[in-house]
Amino acid sequence: MRHNKKFNHLGRTSSHRSALLSNMACSLIKHKRITTTLAKAKALKMYVEPLINKSKEDSTHSRRMVFSSLQDKAVVAELFRDVAEKVATRQGGYTRILKTGFRLGDAAEMCIIELVDYNENLLKEKVVKKKTTRRAGAKKADAPVVAATTPAPAKEEKSEEKTLTVDEQKVEATVEKAPVTEEKVVEPTEEEKKD
Repeated sequence: MRHNKKFNHLGRTSSHRSALLSNMACSLIKHKRITTTLAKAKALKMYVEPLINKSKEDSTHSRRMVFSSLQDKAVVAELFRDVAEKVATRQGGYTRILKTGFRLGDAAEMCIIELVDYNENLLKEKVVKKKTTRRAGAKKADAPVVAATTPAPAKEEKSEEKTLTVDEQKVEATVEKAPVTEEKVVEPTEEEKKD
């Protein structure tokens, strides 16, 4: 029985699986992003995130523990030197999985797994446009912005114009657009009056 054994075996023996995850973790640390299947990426995320967490504390013991998993001196040095600096303030979630579609050969779900702090495109601050609604409240909120950007005219006396609501403005606009036709009053002739 396999009760409470939740991790994905990936169709491999234990030694094959550990070698696969070790190699993928080394590639991820070297290249900062790799393309793989979704199942392998999820297994790699569970494997590599504790290693990155151990790299925050640069001690001989933590280096030996990480080296026992990765088996590559250059990758361990890069992990403790470069990657640990970038993730020092992050509490977790060092990797990101982005789905990319399906592989043509066997329709396996493919994805990109990357280190979060190394994706320059997503790190740039995005200019967020203010969302506007189609209600009357949005027009009132936009009005002060327009008034603030246009130069204020010289002091004038307050005009006694009546401020119209949105519904009244719509009615006035339709009245202005409607063509004005004059109706001619035709008076009945004397013959029609007799009838």
